[in-house]
Amino acid sequence: MLTIVDHRRDSAGLLYVYPVVSRRAGGVSVGINLNPNAACNWACRYCQVPDLKRGGPPPLDLPRLERELRGFLGDVLNGDFLQRHVPEASRRLVDIAFSGDGEPTTAAEFAEAVALVERVLADLGLLGNLVVRLITNGSQLRRPAVREGIARIGACGGEVWFKLDRATTQGVQLVNGAQRTPQQTRTALLACAGLAPTWVQTCWFAFDGEAPGAEEEGAYLALIGELREKIRGVHLYGLARPSQQPEAERLSPLALEDFARFARQIEALGVRVVMNP
Repeated sequence: MLTIVDHRRDSAGLLYVYPVVSRRAGGVSVGINLNPNAACNWACRYCQVPDLKRGGPPPLDLPRLERELRGFLGDVLNGDFLQRHVPEASRRLVDIAFSGDGEPTTAAEFAEAVALVERVLADLGLLGNLVVRLITNGSQLRRPAVREGIARIGACGGEVWFKLDRATTQGVQLVNGAQRTPQQTRTALLACAGLAPTWVQTCWFAFDGEAPGAEEEGAYLALIGELREKIRGVHLYGLARPSQQPEAERLSPLALEDFARFARQIEALGVRVVMNP
């Protein structure tokens, strides 16, 4: 049975398509993994991908992606996949999510992959019933093809979950292993929200036993407060599954009261918060 702690990309025996039970989406999410080589341009300390390496994906085999997606959705719609592999409480198909083992928008064919998914859903009568989601670190918003793909997601009723774990340059370096200034984050988030409905997703946890400090909290709240009318809300979550990165032992969940306190601070800005400690 699939569970919220089992997000293996090979659970269906396919290269690009994998199902997971998503606690945030509230059912079965059909993942699209455009980075099957486990390469990412960031190195988030909490990442659950084993053997993660820096880089981008190989060229996509778009015909194979289409065959896998059509075949898997056919099994879900007409077969007994949900009954055989999914706990009863989660037996509903909720979305198609570009996620996987690396940053999806680093794929040169990202916009084509989005168009492919849209076409398959339309052919199966699912377009408009299944949400198309992109989970992204926002690092590639400068590329016209990425903006094209995100705009297409927005046009078909989909949404983006934009990673924002920390809001200072130092915080991003510590948590995400990336060089990114607050201004770069703000620019990318604004661009994304202008193309498709956008949620901020934030993993909030302690590092070396220390919760994020007052400076980090303040920078995050200031940015969210500034952009609160542009975003749909914040998915605030903790460490649901063990990290597979070298820093794993340095990460720990926050006390529930500290986690909830931060969620209330975000809500006080007039922002909707979906909290998963």
